[in-house]
Amino acid sequence: MTSSTLRSTPVRRSPPILLLGLGVGAVILFGCLVLSLTLGAADIPPATVISALFAFDGSTEHLIIRTVRLPRSLIAIAVGGALSVAGALMQGLTRNPLAAPDILGVDAGAAFAVVVAVFLFGSESIRTQMGVAFLGAGIVAIAVYGIGSLGRGGLTPLNLTIAGAALTALIASLTAGILIVSQRTLEEIRFWLAGSVAGRDLDLLWQALPFLAIGLALALALGRPITAMSLGDDVARSLGQRTGWVKGISALSVVLLAGGSVAVAGPIGFVGLIIPHLVRFFVGVDYRWIVPYSAVFGAILLVVADICARLILRPIELPVGLVMPLIGAPFFVYLTHQKVKQ
Repeated sequence: MTSSTLRSTPVRRSPPILLLGLGVGAVILFGCLVLSLTLGAADIPPATVISALFAFDGSTEHLIIRTVRLPRSLIAIAVGGALSVAGALMQGLTRNPLAAPDILGVDAGAAFAVVVAVFLFGSESIRTQMGVAFLGAGIVAIAVYGIGSLGRGGLTPLNLTIAGAALTALIASLTAGILIVSQRTLEEIRFWLAGSVAGRDLDLLWQALPFLAIGLALALALGRPITAMSLGDDVARSLGQRTGWVKGISALSVVLLAGGSVAVAGPIGFVGLIIPHLVRFFVGVDYRWIVPYSAVFGAILLVVADICARLILRPIELPVGLVMPLIGAPFFVYLTHQKVKQ
């Protein structure tokens, strides 16, 4: 597969247009945030939302806004943006249109590490969960890369995808085995395993935010090198890129973004697969723009999916991790079909 696989319709838009698009995305994200604060099992008027944020009086509706919906919405924004950026980096680095933290097993590795930690030591602090999530994500990323390199033809996008799918299936079976053996672990972690931004407080976000911020900063700094890498290692070297350093720093960014997201919200699939493809239709193949666009529109997607999770069976609220496959699975089938046709 050549780098053209990752290209949507070739576009070259001027920086003012691209900045305007980011501004529009920010406005849409703000609108989604407002909807997220107003909609749920009980709809709350926007005026009440504003008063809850700026003139808190301790009433029931104000408490719902401040302690339930605001943390939920902000975590959805952070996790959606982080997963989308991680997927964009993986797709550019591997030149694989199917690459994403969940498709290549990074999310599964982080989740498995957290399940093992809870099984062995019981419920621990979010910092401990983050530490083991980073460790699990890193180990699986290295394993997928290594196993994919052993296949015929070396580290091709197809070999990488097969290695990721195989390891994901293995890790999922091991995770299920632990949960079957340990009812205590299942009770403590079952809602988290479904992938949810509900029931979290802002302390979790503040503890995860430094890791997510560092991962995002690294991704933004890698915009030009990843653009070169997406054209192939030989092209990147001819342009003066130190490919080994770029791959190492990119892997660190992916581990920080995916590991931090899984530690806070559990494994949520398809965000990192869908958004990078969609933003390429507008921005082209320049990762200096793909990364910030992915962050903004990944946040929008997860907030919208979380709103849908509240409304589908209202007043019952579903975990957002159960809603994302309804969007992501058809998109994955479409991408696979396109790949087979090439």
